Amino acid sequence: MAKLLVKLRYNGTNYVGWQVQKNGLSVQTCVQDAIEKIYGIRCDVTGCSRTDSGVHANGYCFCFSLPFDIQPYKVISALNFALPEDMGVVDCFQVSDDFHPRYNAVAKEYIYKIYDGYTRNPFLNGLAYHYIGRLNLKLINDTASEFTGKHDFRSFMAKGSKITDTVRTVFYCDAKDMEDYVQIRICADGFLYKMVRIIVGTLLAVNEQKIDKNQISDIISAKDRNKAGKTAPPEGLYLSKVFYDIKEVENANA
Repeated sequence: MAKLLVKLRYNGTNYVGWQVQKNGLSVQTCVQDAIEKIYGIRCDVTGCSRTDSGVHANGYCFCFSLPFDIQPYKVISALNFALPEDMGVVDCFQVSDDFHPRYNAVAKEYIYKIYDGYTRNPFLNGLAYHYIGRLNLKLINDTASEFTGKHDFRSFMAKGSKITDTVRTVFYCDAKDMEDYVQIRICADGFLYKMVRIIVGTLLAVNEQKIDKNQISDIISAKDRNKAGKTAPPEGLYLSKVFYDIKEVENANA
């Protein structure tokens, strides 16, 4: 028996998210189909997180088990042959039977891409949020730092979520000019439903002077979704990294 941890990239444009759903094709379904095509077994596939419809991933992690031993490098090439072209396996490791890709994670990093050019960029279409307006990177960075630390992020959770424990620790939150787009990076020990997209929407509201940067602590304290900014659209969001060692988080923020 071999339990495998697989790191996957995918373009989420054509999918309803990671998890199997009745209303459309999911990434998880495609992974299960690919495994079945290769090995003739319909395996249970356990993911590290849910992602919403239209959201992408650079480093999504999932596990599945095979009833025989196999070299992980062979899984990489086999899955890349069987998966759709908008998905690609980056790496594969054998892990212990009790390893869980979600519960063993100590942190996750999301990035959000914003393109603020005046003209349309077809190479970022569906892969970044085309923001109409100019971004004040210094202001966004100054504001982003207000989210770091341990807080109750209820104000940044979408309505309808049943989660009751809304306290999370944000290890870093920053913005960087990537030439073609601005990248907002957020790493935390856990995320609430649409938390990253609401934080990004709040940063954009500060950029537009609809919210003052000095109000962030008050918005956090309010525990009221109505106080924060709008939810940014899904196409700019990527699950970037899943950390299974806290030292990796420290190195990422160095």
